[in-house]
Amino acid sequence: MQKISASSLALGPDGLNIAQSFFKPIHGALPPPPTTRNTKISVIGVGNVGMAIAQTILTQDLADEIALVDVNPDKLRGEMLDLQHAAAFLPRTTISASVDHSCTVGSDLVIVTAGARQLPGESRLNLLQRNVSLFSKIIPPLSAGSPETVMMIVSNPVDILTYVAWKLSGLPANRVIGSGTNLDSSRFRFLIADHLDVNAHDVQAYIMGEHGDSSVALWSSISVGGVPILSFLDRQQIAYEKQTLENIHKEVVQGAYEVIGLKGYTSWAIGYSVSNLARTILRDQRKVHPVSVLAKGFYGINGGEVFLSLPTQLGRSGVMGVTSLHLTEDESQQLQKSAMTILEVQSELGI
Repeated sequence: MQKISASSLALGPDGLNIAQSFFKPIHGALPPPPTTRNTKISVIGVGNVGMAIAQTILTQDLADEIALVDVNPDKLRGEMLDLQHAAAFLPRTTISASVDHSCTVGSDLVIVTAGARQLPGESRLNLLQRNVSLFSKIIPPLSAGSPETVMMIVSNPVDILTYVAWKLSGLPANRVIGSGTNLDSSRFRFLIADHLDVNAHDVQAYIMGEHGDSSVALWSSISVGGVPILSFLDRQQIAYEKQTLENIHKEVVQGAYEVIGLKGYTSWAIGYSVSNLARTILRDQRKVHPVSVLAKGFYGINGGEVFLSLPTQLGRSGVMGVTSLHLTEDESQQLQKSAMTILEVQSELGI
């Protein structure tokens, strides 16, 4: 396998490392303590999504080292060099790239964006089976090389592929998550903020369930500046149409399709969404995000091992816990239906 190394410090004759001559240590200086270690993130797949994630992680100074992996060595080297050439404008980060998964060894966070593309006329199940075959080749060496890592799946369909990655990796369930509806929830908050003419930061709102058509908008728990919206409207006897709420949720679901139809792919929003999750995990911020986790035993989901998005506290060890939001009966039924939708497809994979 070809390996593409990071830039070398050997600028002197015969490969002599001149750094020690260039910088003179102060009197009595000691080497770094042995407990000092770098934060390493690996990104698997350098397509539009993978590179948006890598670029956002770089600009937000979330890692000391980023390893890129892809099957296309020329594109891989080109992307690595393009990022390295921006070194003067970015936080100091070591960027390496390889077609071999060995460059990911010792990763604190492994982000998987690789996936097979749907062929014309190909069924969803056949595409899934090809992705399972792909994951069976890449996931085991990733977890073997970084047994303490948190693994985040971004490839779609994200909920099912997160389940597949969990099964193939041998990692505990708390250290395998999917990017899930973190981005859907951001779109949701943006649309609500746009309707109310407020800052999206002040909107608390979640999309739960499948990252897809069967997702569930939690209207009952939406608040702006700490004020529950629907109960406020009821108390003030302000009329609103349920169809308006449904249209907003439909916009959330269709959001990615609209972007793809206009520019051919999505990249920047998912890049910021994943780097937001990376920050919470690597800096142990204990923030709550709607991400795809093993949902069995939560919110009445007991029909099987299924990954779907629930409001989850994330930290350095991955999933710290799942919050217990109050759902209306209708929201609970929709969430159960979303879980069954995913389980039905999983049952056809034979895993």
